[in-house]
Amino acid sequence: MLNPECVLPPRRFLTLCWFLLRPDSREAMAGKAAEAVAKTVTAFQHPWRAKLDKYRTELTKGVWGYWEMGAWKPLGISARRRAMLRKEVLTAGEDWPYDPERKAMRTKRKGHKCDRISAEKRENTAKLMLKMPQMLLDYKKRRWEKKMKEEEKAKEDK
Repeated sequence: MLNPECVLPPRRFLTLCWFLLRPDSREAMAGKAAEAVAKTVTAFQHPWRAKLDKYRTELTKGVWGYWEMGAWKPLGISARRRAMLRKEVLTAGEDWPYDPERKAMRTKRKGHKCDRISAEKRENTAKLMLKMPQMLLDYKKRRWEKKMKEEEKAKEDK
């Protein structure tokens, strides 16, 4: 009987199929052989299914590893083999739910800060220049009030 998990090269596989399904073989043997060949064909077409079943628990634990009892444990499957398995599954048209969720894009811009905010500084300066006459009047008033308080204090001290 054929082992359904065995993976044969295509040429040997076709030879085996021809031998088992040739017209002069017995009917019972042909039926059993056809079932075995169908299993082998499925295994040959989808060898990643067995690997996926084997490493399913490891893949659900994370991409790089996981914390267990306060210690970091790497996955039981290497990153290269995980990537190969992922590629096989995706090329077969299946979905791969074991990828981590994507992080948000970085919003920090590159370049010198002075170059980026110079326009904002000019706008702020223009707004402040419109307020400048009032600011000067307020400053003169505060300075005059302070001078008056000092004069009154000097008169009281004498």
